[in-house]
Amino acid sequence: MTHLAGPDAFSFDVVVFGGGGHVGLPLAIAFADRGLRVAIYDVNDVAVKTILDGDLPFREDGAQDILKRALERGRLHATTDPRVVSEAEHVVVVVGTPVDGHLNPNPHTVLIALDECQQHFRPGQLLVLRSTVYPGVTERVERQLRKNGVGIDVAFCPERIAEGKAMEELFTLPQIVAARTDEVRARAARLFGHLTDSIVELQPEEAELAKLFTNAWRYIKFAAANQFYEMANDHGLDFDRIRSAIAQDYPRAADMPGAGFAAGPCLFKDTMQLAAFTDNSFVLGHSAMLVNEGLPLYLVSHLEKHHDLANMTVGILGMAFKGESDDIRSSLAYKLKRILQFRANAVLTTDPFVTVDHHLLPLDEVLAQSDLLIIAAPHTQYSTVVTDKPVADIWNLLGRGTLV
Repeated sequence: MTHLAGPDAFSFDVVVFGGGGHVGLPLAIAFADRGLRVAIYDVNDVAVKTILDGDLPFREDGAQDILKRALERGRLHATTDPRVVSEAEHVVVVVGTPVDGHLNPNPHTVLIALDECQQHFRPGQLLVLRSTVYPGVTERVERQLRKNGVGIDVAFCPERIAEGKAMEELFTLPQIVAARTDEVRARAARLFGHLTDSIVELQPEEAELAKLFTNAWRYIKFAAANQFYEMANDHGLDFDRIRSAIAQDYPRAADMPGAGFAAGPCLFKDTMQLAAFTDNSFVLGHSAMLVNEGLPLYLVSHLEKHHDLANMTVGILGMAFKGESDDIRSSLAYKLKRILQFRANAVLTTDPFVTVDHHLLPLDEVLAQSDLLIIAAPHTQYSTVVTDKPVADIWNLLGRGTLV
C-alpha cells in the first residue's frame, strides 16, 4: 500500500478518467453532490464544454439539477487536459473492454489508456477501475504499473447501474469493492462509502467475473423470454397474457421478463467477453446471443407472412436501445431498420429522445406516411398512439397480444 502523499497534497478528491460518458458523469456528479472535490477528464471536448455549461450530454433522470448545483458550489470541474489526473487522490477510470466485429474482446484498451496517462500518476493515489473489464485486466494493470515503476494502489469497483437510474442506484445498490490487500479494499470502501453504506468485498478476479456474470445472467433471462415469446406467437397465442398468469401470486416466476429487444452497450458485449474467456465454450451465452440478436429478423420474417412488405412503407417507432433513453449504442432498432431497408419498400424512423440521428422524422409524419408500424423501443408515449394501421408491438405496450 502506498501513502507517500496525504490528501492535502491534492487539489481534488476524485478525478473521473473518461468522465463525460454515461458511466463516468453520473458518478462524478454523485461524488460532488456528497461534498467531494471532483474533476472530470475526458477527450471529448464537446462533452466537456456541455458539462461546464451546466447541461448533460445525454439523458439521465434526476442528474441535471445535481450537475448545476455541483458546478455552482465549485465542487465539479471538467477538462480535456490529462494533467488533471495528477491532481486527485483517487483516479476512477471509466474505460471498458470493447468487443470487435468478430466478437473478440480487446483487453488492451484499458492498458493503452492508462499508459497514455502514466506520466501523470503520483505516489499516494488510488487507481479505481470502474468499467467492465476482461477477466485478468486488473492484474495486468497492476503488473504494468509495477513494471513501469508507478507505485500507486489499484482497486476494481465495478459499476452496476441501470442507465437512466444512476442518481437513484448509486446511492441504494451495494458497491462491490475488490483489491489485492485488505488495506486497499478498505481505502476503496471509504471512497464509495460517500455514496452507499453497503459494501461487498471480493478479490479482483472474483469481482471481474461477478460483473460479467450479472450482465450475462440478465441477457440469458431476456433470451429465454424472447424464445418463449416466439413459441407462443408462432401458435397465435399471447405471450404476455401467459407470462402474467404464470407470475400472478407465484414468486418463483415473478422475475420472468417480458419480450423485447435485449440490446445496449453492456449485455451482449459482456456475454461475448465471457464466451471468449471460456475459449468459446459458453454455449448458453452463445445461444442467448442467437435468440436476442435474431429477434429483429424473426419479427420481419413473421410480418412478411401476413403483409406485402415489398410494397409497404414501414415506420419504426423508437430507435434507442431501451425505453425513455436517448442512447442508440448497440440498439437492435437499427438492425431492424437495415433488414427492412432490404425487404420493405421504404422505412421511416422516429424517436422523441435520440438527437444524433439526422434521418429521424416527427412521430406524426411517420404515423401518416407508414402502412405498417413497429414499436422498437418501448417509450411511454407510444402506449397512447392512436392509429388504424397495423402495429407490430413486441413489447405489448398497446395490450394487443400477438403480432399483426
